[in-house]
Amino acid sequence: MTKSSKSLWARFLFQDRGILPTKRLMLIYLVLTILLTLGILRDLSWWYVFMINIVVFFISLVDLLFSAKKTQLSFKRTITEEMERGLTYPITIEVRNHSPYSLNYRFIDGLPQTFTKPFPISGRGQADSANVINYETVPAERGKYEINKLYFRYRSVIGLWEKQVTVDLTGSVKVIPDLTETKQYLENAQHYLLYEGMQIRKQQSGVGEFSKIRSFVVGDDPRKINWRQTAKLQEVMTNEYEPEHGKYITILLDCGRMMGAELKKGNRLEKALEAAVTVAAAALQKGDYVSVLAFSNEIKAFVPPAKGMAHLQTILHSIYHLKVDAVESNYAAVLQYLEMVQKKRSLLLLFSDIQTFLHEENALAYLKRLRKRHLFFMIGVEDRTLMNRTKAEPIDVQAAMLKSIAQQQMLFKKREKNKWEKQGLPMIEAREEKLAVTAVSHYMEIMNQNLL
Repeated sequence: MTKSSKSLWARFLFQDRGILPTKRLMLIYLVLTILLTLGILRDLSWWYVFMINIVVFFISLVDLLFSAKKTQLSFKRTITEEMERGLTYPITIEVRNHSPYSLNYRFIDGLPQTFTKPFPISGRGQADSANVINYETVPAERGKYEINKLYFRYRSVIGLWEKQVTVDLTGSVKVIPDLTETKQYLENAQHYLLYEGMQIRKQQSGVGEFSKIRSFVVGDDPRKINWRQTAKLQEVMTNEYEPEHGKYITILLDCGRMMGAELKKGNRLEKALEAAVTVAAAALQKGDYVSVLAFSNEIKAFVPPAKGMAHLQTILHSIYHLKVDAVESNYAAVLQYLEMVQKKRSLLLLFSDIQTFLHEENALAYLKRLRKRHLFFMIGVEDRTLMNRTKAEPIDVQAAMLKSIAQQQMLFKKREKNKWEKQGLPMIEAREEKLAVTAVSHYMEIMNQNLL
């Protein structure tokens, strides 16, 4: 395809500048051609045919003159600079028409391919006024995107011609993980966990930092009764403790091949990121130090430990763009790297695929060494397909074989998990919709029991 033909084709695809005939003008010429053809068959002079075409063409040019010039239009896009994956966001396009002519328009905004697109959007703009156009989009994948072009078309007064203008509206958008569960936790931690069917277990008696004195209620430990305040107020009062602050939490995010397995919404890495951010928010809110290490066959991102809710933004900006790599994860390398960078005792919370991790004998050797200094805990997404296979009815030979293989894999996983847990390396699997709340619940349990 030549350069000129590419440019012409781009005009019809909302990708260039220019003036194009509308369907109305083409329909007029089609009807005119049929009538003139019939006239020629009845001895109509070619001179009249030529003059009629010239008159119609000049009428269309006059219509073109009574339309806004491109220099009389200005555009502005208003868009949220930071979006959460899978949520709906509004985008506003403001079109200022400085000409004395109204216009009928349609446009396509230059959104990335991973955004939902309700285009083309049509409307009518009044003369010498500002017209605000609102539409909604949903980002489907995380990352940083540039949105530069706006392809705008508008018609003349009668609608015989259509002008096209390509506008440069430079902007960028960051699509971060869905923070819905994180916000729910920060609003009300106890309600969030109870709503998900989980409950924070009570901590060991008298363990942790003193928090406050409150009225005694049924179920409280009588050993924590504050007798001095009880005698003073003539009411049974008890001491309340909370876990010690300033603990170190290291979140490990596996970005290897198996984390790309598709779930109902997104993949395993998407769910792991959302759960990791929720755990980080819970730890930072309680005054703990949080660091994050993402890896596949090499280190992809490392956020040094820090505390305070402002650190949550640092974590988000460091890991929001992570993608699944088409390689196997190198657990031994990341654990060796962790041994160098994390010198203080820490809770190592690993989000990964348990089925893959259980085959890593080299990782077990490193974890045994790390276990002397750190506390390890691993959590993964439950393989619903494998579980459904184990429960399926063996209606034929093929179904029976699939069920047998699935049961064999489940037995292997159970046996290997028991072996690792005997070494003090616990692992659990959770359903994809329960991953975040399960991770937060176990973090709270570890902190409340003062295991770290």
